[in-house]
Amino acid sequence: MPRYRLLAIDIDGTLVNSRNELTPATREAVLRAKKAGIEIVLATGRRYSRVLPLVEPLELNVPLVTASGALIKRASDHYTFYQAHFAPGALQRWLSVTAAAGYEAVLYADTFDQGFDYYCPKFDSQQPEMAEYLQLNAGFERVCPELMIGPPPGVFAGFAIGTRDQMLRLQVALEREMADQLYVHVIRSPRYRGFMCEIAPAGVSKWTGVYTLANTWGIGPDEICAAGDDVNDIPMILAAGLGVAMGNALDEVKAAADRVAPSHDEDGLVQVVDWLLE
Repeated sequence: MPRYRLLAIDIDGTLVNSRNELTPATREAVLRAKKAGIEIVLATGRRYSRVLPLVEPLELNVPLVTASGALIKRASDHYTFYQAHFAPGALQRWLSVTAAAGYEAVLYADTFDQGFDYYCPKFDSQQPEMAEYLQLNAGFERVCPELMIGPPPGVFAGFAIGTRDQMLRLQVALEREMADQLYVHVIRSPRYRGFMCEIAPAGVSKWTGVYTLANTWGIGPDEICAAGDDVNDIPMILAAGLGVAMGNALDEVKAAADRVAPSHDEDGLVQVVDWLLE
């Protein structure tokens, strides 16, 4: 039995390369880890629907940690293991701060079985970064014109999008107003030109999602390896027994890691699996 019994893998910037490809070498490395008895958990900021295409090629049979830990679902029947919840009034308050700063929000809900998985206030946004996001995700939205003042029930996370400087300023404003109620971070998906200021309830992260699953399987933190490249990966990289930053990771992610692997464009996960199976 390997020392590490669970490998938690970020998707963008880690599992897939800069062209959003799961390469044959990386796929085979992940399957090799599975064959050796290591549980594979995808822990991503992506929405649930955007993770599903990876389930079959990786032969996954465990739940998916999505929306940076705010939603955990099983792909085989879409059963929900966990959904985060905002404290009373927190969602309305962060929407108010976001609207006052001049931004719209996208809100996530566990509505995949209803044919959509996010709410937006309108589809024809005048904000260029938001307009691009909506166009690239057309068909998965539900328009809710009153979203910024009267959000629908069941929302567990969300984001605003803009330039990096804009979103960093929004992060400061939200943390100044609501530091004890939110988990806020600014990331950039390679799919979009804009930066996302992602918001979840306080205490919710990729690590809490990974640990929730590991605990049910009797796997301790020291038996977990976590690999990622962006700031929302830092909690799981710090808490895992072995935290790995990809070669393309941000400097602050590398500083938090125990080891640095080659980049996602160099099939860096192959090296990670080799470390685990040494």
